[in-house]
This record gives sequence, C-alpha cells and structure tokens, in this order.
Amino acid sequence: MEIITGIERRRRWGAADKLRIVAETQLPGARIADVARRYEISRGLLWNWRHQVRRGVLRQPEVPTFVPVRVATEATVSGPMGTACGTRIDHASTAGRIEVRLPDGTAVRIEGEVSLTTLRQVMTVLRR
Repeated sequence: MEIITGIERRRRWGAADKLRIVAETQLPGARIADVARRYEISRGLLWNWRHQVRRGVLRQPEVPTFVPVRVATEATVSGPMGTACGTRIDHASTAGRIEVRLPDGTAVRIEGEVSLTTLRQVMTVLRR
C-alpha cells in the first residue's frame, strides 16, 4: 500500500483570488513567471485567467444590493430621498401599479399585470 502525502496539485481558485493574482501581473515590473511561481500555478493557467479578464468572462461576482422600499398609500408619490414630487395617484386605478425610482432619477412605471420574467429583464437592463 502506498500513502501519498504532500500538497494537492489541483486547487480550486475563487474568482476574487484569480482577479487578485491577475492584478499582480499588471503591476509595474511584474513578471508572469514570478507571479505564477509564487502561487504555484502554471504560467499557462495565469495567461488563461488574464485572457478571461480581458474578454470579461472573469470578473467580480455581483453582490446583491438591497434598496429601501416604501409603499405609497397617501395621495402623492414621494420622490427620491423622501422629497415629494407632486405626482397624483388615482387610488381607483392603482391596482397592479409598480413604480421603481433609481438613485440617478430614472423612474420606471408599470401599470397592470406584468410577468415576473418581464420585470426581471427590465431590472437587469436598468442595473447596467
């Protein structure tokens, strides 16, 4: 029976680690061979990560962000940061109305029923 001890050769690198290592290769005077040797990875793997960063395949994972939500029940809709914008709401027609106001002032108003898929697509475009 043979027992193999030592460092496992196949490691799993997270996106943040890969980006940190690639960033080191972009410092003035940095050499890819030296960075690869420091982290015990092949130069080819490091070149691959650099290529993925340039193509946009390797990037920081999106961190979910939370925004304050306020349900408007009064006769006027409040604008960003609580300032009244003077828009009147007809309470008889507010069923199924969604208004999303982003910090940059962009507002999206949706009347009636909208599928979750459509709403998700709109929000994805707005986040870019």
